[in-house]
Amino acid sequence: MNRKRVTPLAITLLAVALLLSVLLVSQIGDSASGPPVASDEPNDLASPPPDLPLPGRSLVWSDEFDGPAGSAPNPDNWTNEVGGEGWGNNELQFYTEGAANAALDGAGNLVITARALDPLSSDQSCWYGPCSFTSARLITADKVTVEFGRVEARIQVPSAGGVWPAFWMLGEDLSEVDWPQSGEIDVMEFVGNSPTQIFGTIHGPGYSGEQSFGGVLDLGTPVADEWHEVAVEWSPGRIVWEVDGTVYHEAVPADVAPNSWVFDQPFFLLVNLAVGGDFGGDLSDDITQPQEYRLDYIRAYETSD
Repeated sequence: MNRKRVTPLAITLLAVALLLSVLLVSQIGDSASGPPVASDEPNDLASPPPDLPLPGRSLVWSDEFDGPAGSAPNPDNWTNEVGGEGWGNNELQFYTEGAANAALDGAGNLVITARALDPLSSDQSCWYGPCSFTSARLITADKVTVEFGRVEARIQVPSAGGVWPAFWMLGEDLSEVDWPQSGEIDVMEFVGNSPTQIFGTIHGPGYSGEQSFGGVLDLGTPVADEWHEVAVEWSPGRIVWEVDGTVYHEAVPADVAPNSWVFDQPFFLLVNLAVGGDFGGDLSDDITQPQEYRLDYIRAYETSD
């Protein structure tokens, strides 16, 4: 408010009255405008942007998947793994290179797409013969590693029976010690044949495959109906799993004893969409249609000093 000279009392009172009238009209106008209109976007899960990290944490790395529609994800972060050898789980898909099955949508999402192939005309070879599906598997090995803190992603999974999207991590020493000695942290796995459940698991020496140590969160509604934030809070000797802020599983060295705890080291990230396989299970009829696994972002935080 601008400061003015002292005026006679009558003029001052008139000015005050005018000011109160203006304020009253303004308040009525604000009330008449009503509440903000709700967004039509599905499940706009509140989450801090990269420049506003979570309380007590500092953002150390993220991929927000911004870029033109149809472009490949940032090659400084990701490498495509390629092949159709079953990937240790008798999976049915052939993982392609480039942006054929993993591309940005131009709206800030990475989309990994599983597509059906006609085996009679397929030019891709899988462990069982001509491939029936293509998909994508991206890794950050030799480019990005994380060690402790919070690792999270905002995801929307496909729904068909037989799909198996995942967001996970493998020990940086994988090429030296092999799996499962390297350790594996599954931040999120989903299988379409268990439509309301999300899985969080660790694999290590003596507790891998069917002997892994994991937890399950049953949402009570189909996971694929909404976007969800999945995360692990990871510190020396402890890993905690969350979905949309709800803690549902925890692992500490005593849970895998007398086997070795192999998770106090750097890990690299992986995202993929598998089809069928030992965990993905039987295929539903609609698996023949393109199935899309969307990721809005992946972020890694460390504890602030």
